[in-house]
Amino acid sequence: MVQFLFKWLMVFLMPNFQTASNAYYIEPTGNHPIYVSVTQIEHNAKDKTLEISCKIFTDDFEHELRRTYKGTVDLLQPKDKAAMNKLVSAYVQKHLLLNVNGKSALLNFIGYEQDEEGIISYYQVNDIALVKKIDVVDNILFDYKEQQINIVHVIVNGKRKSTKLVNPDATYSFAF
Repeated sequence: MVQFLFKWLMVFLMPNFQTASNAYYIEPTGNHPIYVSVTQIEHNAKDKTLEISCKIFTDDFEHELRRTYKGTVDLLQPKDKAAMNKLVSAYVQKHLLLNVNGKSALLNFIGYEQDEEGIISYYQVNDIALVKKIDVVDNILFDYKEQQINIVHVIVNGKRKSTKLVNPDATYSFAF
């Protein structure tokens, strides 16, 4: 599992930061040495939408869903997929908020899937013809682990900008 985590970090985190000042070390605690989610927001100019994906470690996500919603949670082999869709959607939409060009954006849940050690959930925001500014609030799993880090990538007109949100700092503005 440690090799997987290292690979995940190298693929998702390291290429996205240009300077060493962005390095951040976390002491190993719990089941794995780092607590991170990765959210990608991409503007699709042709369809006038924002396409959003959010990857969260499965074990952490299931733990937080159980704690938050006080029920049985099994995202990998759900007995009731509709119920799990509802939990995933409700949690992420409460903890990932977008404001596009000064207006609150409604995330429409598309679904989720397992990807290696993580769950990727998908959302879409409609009627976004042009993106000048995106304000993001991302406090996913901040209540679960003090060490939580959330990486956010935003792609507009082929230009990618990224940030690292370290608990408790959950907000960032991207200007294009």
